[in-house]
Amino acid sequence: MGSYRRPVQLIIFLGVLLLGGYAVGNTLFAGGSSLPATGKQPPEFALSDLAGGEHRLSDYAGKPVVLNFWGSFCPPCVKEMPEFEKQYGKWKATGLTILAVNLSEDDLTVRNFVGRFQLSYPILRDVNRQTERSYGLRQYPTTFFIGSDGTVRHIFVGGMTEAQIDEQIALLLGK
Repeated sequence: MGSYRRPVQLIIFLGVLLLGGYAVGNTLFAGGSSLPATGKQPPEFALSDLAGGEHRLSDYAGKPVVLNFWGSFCPPCVKEMPEFEKQYGKWKATGLTILAVNLSEDDLTVRNFVGRFQLSYPILRDVNRQTERSYGLRQYPTTFFIGSDGTVRHIFVGGMTEAQIDEQIALLLGK
C-alpha cells in the first residue's frame, strides 16, 4: 500500500481542488442575472414590520415602491437611510411607498436605529434572509425602484445620495 499512497493523495487533492474551484467560480461568476431584471416583476415577499404587521409586495400593487435592503452594520446604508426619510416626506403625498428591508439584525438593534433617525416609512424584517436570497443580493445597500405597473424600473447597488434618490423617484413618478 505504501507505493500507492502518494498517487492516491494526489488524486484526492486534485479532486478537492476541482470541486472547490467549481464552487468558488459558481459563486463569484453567477453574474448579476440573479437580480430581478429591469422591466420584470420582482419576487413577491411577505415580511413583518416592527409592530408585527405583515407586508407583501402585492399589497402595494398600483403604487410606485422604493424597496431598499439595508443593515445598520453597513456605513453606506446608515448614511442613506435619513436621505430616504427626507425623500419619503417629500413624495409620500403622490402615493409613493418606501419599504426598507433589514437584513436579519436583532430587534433591539433595528428599533434603536429607527428611533435614532426617526424613520417613518415601513421597516420590514427579513429574519431568515429568504427575501434577500430571492432578490439575489450581493452588496448592501441595494435599492429597487418599482413602478406602479409592478415592474422594476431601476436597480441601484451601493449607497445613494439624497440627490440620486430624488432623481430616481422623480423618474419613477414620471416627473
